[in-house]
Amino acid sequence: MDEEYDAIVLGTGLKECILSGMLSVSGKKVLHIDRNKYYGGDSASITPLDELFTRFGAPTPDETYGRGRDWNVDLIPKFLMANGLLVKLLIHTGVTRYLEFKSVEGSYVYKGGKISKVPVDQKEALASDLMGVFEKRRFRNFLIYVQDVQEDDPKTWKDFDPTTANMQALYDKFGLDKNTQDFTGHALALYRDDDYLLQPAQQTIRRIKLYSDSLARYGKSPYLYPMYGLGELPQGFARLSAIYGGTYMLDKPIDEIVVDEAGKVVGVRSGSEVARCKQVYCDPSYVPNKVKKQGQVVRCICLLDHPIAQTKDALSTQIIIPQKQVGRRSDIYVSLISYTHQVSANGWFIAMVSTTVETNDPEAEIQPGIELLGSIRQKFMSVADYLVPTDNGLDSQIFISESYDATTHFETTCLDVLDIFKRGTGEEFDFSKIKLELGEEEQ
Repeated sequence: MDEEYDAIVLGTGLKECILSGMLSVSGKKVLHIDRNKYYGGDSASITPLDELFTRFGAPTPDETYGRGRDWNVDLIPKFLMANGLLVKLLIHTGVTRYLEFKSVEGSYVYKGGKISKVPVDQKEALASDLMGVFEKRRFRNFLIYVQDVQEDDPKTWKDFDPTTANMQALYDKFGLDKNTQDFTGHALALYRDDDYLLQPAQQTIRRIKLYSDSLARYGKSPYLYPMYGLGELPQGFARLSAIYGGTYMLDKPIDEIVVDEAGKVVGVRSGSEVARCKQVYCDPSYVPNKVKKQGQVVRCICLLDHPIAQTKDALSTQIIIPQKQVGRRSDIYVSLISYTHQVSANGWFIAMVSTTVETNDPEAEIQPGIELLGSIRQKFMSVADYLVPTDNGLDSQIFISESYDATTHFETTCLDVLDIFKRGTGEEFDFSKIKLELGEEEQ
């Protein structure tokens, strides 16, 4: 460890592994260390199954669960938007060659105690049971407008300026009712609360386009999920970093991040060894004195032996429960994956229900999501602090990621990674280099 590195990355959570890969590809000399023996950190996939039961203090699983090694259970499951930031990063960095993806079968939204498919085009809008006949027409006109808007061509904006007028004004222009606004903002644009309504409409238009463009890629839903679980993603980026000269050390205790008199990082100490570096990138657990708690996230992993009702027996799906539907300030997210993704034994399903904690009874808060699942064979509850860095890292050159939020997609994760990359390198990550479509490099 006596060499000098451009950057030392601490922790092998997905964010840290992506950063390690991006920095290595950008020509930086990177050392990547984790105190754990396994990849993934907080976002690891747990296998075999009895290890998951042990982790949560549950009795050993019986033989009805099948072979333990057939299970790969994500601690923080999330889906990838087919046209989203993480897929662009995977393609740009070549990590797709290590991974195989399957599209998620359905995307649903909760309204009035039942779930309905999220309508994303004119045909689905007209068939949807979320709206009455007149509202369907208004929503169809709204979708046509959104698809026609070109940011660089004001003629396509009609008599509405999306760069200055807010999203509420756009909803009002098309006469959309509160229910339609609710599923558009939360199930299409994937906002976690209603703050977006008072921001320029341009951002929401981009998000709706991302959703429909992602849907157009594979048809059933806009989401993808990697075979064998999300634990494959950090390892894919780790392999990438190694190809570009990155050095990895697992099971290595970190005793101290060494700084000079000015508080700027100069190295990382493990026992009597010090690795010198110009920058450190890490998750919040390595720097408890440089992060603050900004709320909590409750998650419940549920093992099921059946699909979720009202989803046409989908083997994978996402359900969003908009906050207003259940009298909350933040949405509840439900995701389902199954044996078709090689994450469970044959015939088994893994559901996750998550939300941002708002009361002293987190378990009660996710109950509307739990009730959608039907009978549950085993569930594992956890409540985690949501930690954010207290500074931007520019003075200390220590760049810290935020904790993982309650969402069931990776867009917020990637925005955090890109923000850290920009602070650390002084430049935006250049997506214009991305020439390949997903899977093209295999041909």
